[in-house]
Amino acid sequence: MKGELFILSSPAGVGKTTVAEGVVKEVPKLKRVITCTTRKPRKGERDGVDYYFLSKEEFEERIKKGKFLEYAVVHGNYYGTPLEEIERELEKGYDLLLVIDVQGMRQILKSRKEAITIFLLPPSLEELKKRMEKRGDPPEEIKKRLETAKKEIPAWREYDFVVVNDVLMEAKEDVKRIILAQRLKSYRFDPQRIKDPALRELMGL
Repeated sequence: MKGELFILSSPAGVGKTTVAEGVVKEVPKLKRVITCTTRKPRKGERDGVDYYFLSKEEFEERIKKGKFLEYAVVHGNYYGTPLEEIERELEKGYDLLLVIDVQGMRQILKSRKEAITIFLLPPSLEELKKRMEKRGDPPEEIKKRLETAKKEIPAWREYDFVVVNDVLMEAKEDVKRIILAQRLKSYRFDPQRIKDPALRELMGL
């Protein structure tokens, strides 16, 4: 059975990448989609693990070839989702968790209305600022990202689910529950699990 695409969004600094990594480690047959960017790696980030880090020229060449499911310019850098990787893993039956911003979510829903969307909120704007400071973002960058956050947060109503990342472990568990509950929906039920002939007949299998 083909997998499903889950989209996790939040303003920068809320912790969507950390939540996503925790969920992927604990949920079987769930993979995180590695997206592409032209921004420079932060300390500790690795190519092919956190992002595929591309030059502007490489990124624009892939745009011309239609290699992205969606792409956008955020804070002066390109970000994009590789189309081939998504199609390949969904066909294998993996559920995919895609960590992107509001712009990206809106683009994807134009062609993939079936995607399940989750919005991650900070407990407060003050806490969001503290988290950015803690990870070492420069003051000007923090100011810019907070202004962007104020524009993105009202988009929470466009999402299927909303989770507040106050306590990291609780936020991670909430996202896990959303994904696991989705797998229990009737359209994803595998009839091969029912072996009893009488029960199969009652179920119309």
